[in-house]
Amino acid sequence: MLLCRRDALRTLRESAEAVPGSGARAPSLSANMHGASFTRQERLEMEEVEAALVRIEEGRFGGCERCGGAIGRHRLLAVPEARCCLTCADRRTQGAHR
Repeated sequence: MLLCRRDALRTLRESAEAVPGSGARAPSLSANMHGASFTRQERLEMEEVEAALVRIEEGRFGGCERCGGAIGRHRLLAVPEARCCLTCADRRTQGAHR
């Protein structure tokens, strides 16, 4: 799932950077001027996906970075790039809203 999402994001980025009609690459400013920029959310998602792939390689995938416990199977199926278990993620979200 992570590899497929990474490939999809790379394809999206490449198409956002292409100059319409020429097949050439454009600088980021030009891509932004054409309205086809790689969004902040997409950049963040790419970073999270790539970080999850590193955790897999290092044998750390599936462990919560906050409490050290296991990230539940259902959470990883829903959000494969998750860094925290659901309990810690909820605590982080609640703390951000205070």
